[in-house]
Amino acid sequence: MLVQPIQESVQSAHVVVLGNEKGGSGKSTTALHIAVALLKAGQRVATIDLDSRQQSFTHYIDNRRAWAERARVSLELPTHYCILRAEGNSLEANEARELENFSAAIGAIEHNHDVVVIDTPGADTYLMRLAHSMADTLVTPLNDSFLDFDVLATLDPTNFAVTGESHYAEMVREARRQRRLVDGRLTDWIVIRNRLSNLVSRNKRLVGDGINELSKRMGFRCVEGFAERVVYREFFPRGLTALDDLDEETLGTRPNLSHVTAREEVISVLNALQLPLSENGKRRAAARAEWFSVMDQPLQVHDIIG
Repeated sequence: MLVQPIQESVQSAHVVVLGNEKGGSGKSTTALHIAVALLKAGQRVATIDLDSRQQSFTHYIDNRRAWAERARVSLELPTHYCILRAEGNSLEANEARELENFSAAIGAIEHNHDVVVIDTPGADTYLMRLAHSMADTLVTPLNDSFLDFDVLATLDPTNFAVTGESHYAEMVREARRQRRLVDGRLTDWIVIRNRLSNLVSRNKRLVGDGINELSKRMGFRCVEGFAERVVYREFFPRGLTALDDLDEETLGTRPNLSHVTAREEVISVLNALQLPLSENGKRRAAARAEWFSVMDQPLQVHDIIG
């Protein structure tokens, strides 16, 4: 009798999708911070940019690679793909070509990486919807205003109570339903409130009340995200994040208290996401930290002032 060899199960990467149909919410900034944090944790990370027009995520990563070479500093980089827009005359043919390229990228990385981070465009496209239906973790950055909250819900103008779900929330509901039909799993959806004011205001309280009410109806988690800080915009030209070792060599200027606060914000958000870490990745991170300790070179600068 022939004995068939036991096939080890192939682990698929955890898929993190950044999504919001409203532009300017901080998707690309959040995406790179998530990717860099996971790389620093020893995870094998791949990234995909589905915003074929703006390509902000791709430009951010390109800037990071270029600055690392120019400044001769070590900056973690993911395996990156940008799905370019098809330019044919047929919408159906264009979608088929883009799907082919997206599928090829997923096929190349899903079994040899721990996490795939996908940045989606601020528009309703075929690939954007597909990515949402694939998400294990869906992260929706949302500026703290009623204008941005409009993509999630409709409000009563008198008492600001939630009266219904808007187009994006309805799309996410359907995407999560599709995911549940495929493998029985429910996407973990997290709404991140970005550009929060440090001041307690009526707008901040009312938006918060609306998000909390909607979270109970839609089943998402809400966390406080990044405040309105100039440093986040200054990071982009050099591809930096608040998690990098920010000294004068890397940053080009002396770090200040705002950089420290930004790092604390980012760490708080990442902890709230509760992303799974592979055991192999944890061992890689521990081994790297031990090597740096032996070489008397700390892996991360905890106090970046001074």
